[in-house]
Parts: sequence; structure tokens; C-alpha cells
Amino acid sequence: MPYQLTHAGRIFYDQRGSGPPVVMLPAALHDHADFDAVAERLADRYTTIAVDWPGHGRSDPASGGRPADALGLAGVLSELTDRLDLPPAVLIGNSVGGFAAARLALDQPHRVAGLVLVNSGGFTRPTAVTRLGTRVLGSPRANRQLYPRLVPRYMKPRNDHDRAITEHVRALARTAEGARTSAALWRSFGTPGFDLRAEADRLGAPVLLVWGERDIILPPAAGRETHAAIPGSQLRMLPTGHVVFASDPDGFLDVARPFIAAAHQTVSR
Repeated sequence: MPYQLTHAGRIFYDQRGSGPPVVMLPAALHDHADFDAVAERLADRYTTIAVDWPGHGRSDPASGGRPADALGLAGVLSELTDRLDLPPAVLIGNSVGGFAAARLALDQPHRVAGLVLVNSGGFTRPTAVTRLGTRVLGSPRANRQLYPRLVPRYMKPRNDHDRAITEHVRALARTAEGARTSAALWRSFGTPGFDLRAEADRLGAPVLLVWGERDIILPPAAGRETHAAIPGSQLRMLPTGHVVFASDPDGFLDVARPFIAAAHQTVSR
């Protein structure tokens, strides 16, 4: 099984296919298996690399005894791409995975051919409601009670694959370690470092926003706000929940494939 050692411990990644790289980054408490429905199909033309964050999936728990926050995940991604020495990649990032992808594009633009941000965090204005949500879900005790109920509401599962994802994440969220991991991430969503709006105009790579319009965590208004924040971005709405590529892999690939091909073609010129 492929692993890379980072400051946060060993990071697992599921690699398939050959060709220009497409790196896939999941949401909080989610893992590489979220991408199974699209990774195999993209692997006919690309090297797909689906990552497990520290404390998620097959990766080690975050070293040092503290769960990683959003900026920590971004740091892990930077280390991972350095160690793999990838040519410019298209990054598909979901939720906090989108934040990490955008952070890499800002800090190491030579690593990024394009960004597919799926119901991504990092580009919306904090409100009283979001501040309250990050505080409440930032408590491990409250997170363990509330998050398992929240998962099916943001997933809106519609096929066997995303129903399995929903149950897997709910089971993890009910554990003490899962709640601790989730709470650390939610606390970080309320910090200034998670707000990328002031830096968005520095994103040089092309950006495609794919938004599940039935998501309750980052609803369509968040997609439109993110689109407005990132100059030149494209926005495509699909009738799904938070994890678009699992709920509607055909619809996702219909919009993502042409973007990925164009982004890699531009880099190769």
C-alpha cells in the first residue's frame, strides 16, 4: 500500500492509472473511498491519487497527540506533493479538501494545473450562524452528539455508494477519536487562517466550482459567494448534497473531465 511520511505521520494515498496527475482531497471525517466512483474512470487517462488525511482512513493518527486542523491538512498536502515530486496536478478538493487545495495553489502555484473545488470551504464571509456552528461543533462532546445526525442531512444520499459513505462517517463520528478529529477541524473553520477571500485574486490556476445545491453546510448561496470571490472561476450546480462526485458521478464527470483536460493541456504547452 502506498504511504508517504510527513510531519503528521504516514499518509495513505490510493493511486490508479497513468498520465498527468489528478489529486483528490476529501472532506472532514471522509476518506479516499469517497472518490471510488470517479477515480477508476479518470484513471483511463490520468494518474489519480486519492488522499487520506491524518487520522482518517488508512493514514496514521496525527503525530504529537493533537488532531490536525485545516491549516495542518494544507501543510500535509504541501509535504505530500513535494515528496511525490508530482508535475503540475489538477486538484479535486471537497469541503476542507478544497481549502487545502486552494492553499497549495496560493503557496506553490507551480504544483497546480487547475482546481476543482467541490462545496469548498475558505471563501465565504463568516456570519453569526457560522461562528456559532464552528464553536458548537468545535467541542468534542457536542460534536459526538450532533455530527452523526448532521451527516445524512448534508450528504442527501441517493445511491449505494454514498449511502455507504454516510454510514461510515456516522460511525466514525460516534467514536471519541472521530469526534476529537472532527471538532479540531470545525474549530479551525472559524479562525482567520481559514478565510482565503483576501488572497483569492492571486489564484493563477483555472478554477472550476462544482456545487451540490442540496447541501445544508455550504448551500448554493455559499457556492455563489465563492464564485464571486474567485476571479475567472466557473460555477456548476448539481442536484446533490455535499459530496457531489459520490452522489452523481456521471454529472460530476460531465463537467469535470473537459476542465481537467483543458487545464493539463494548457500546462503542457
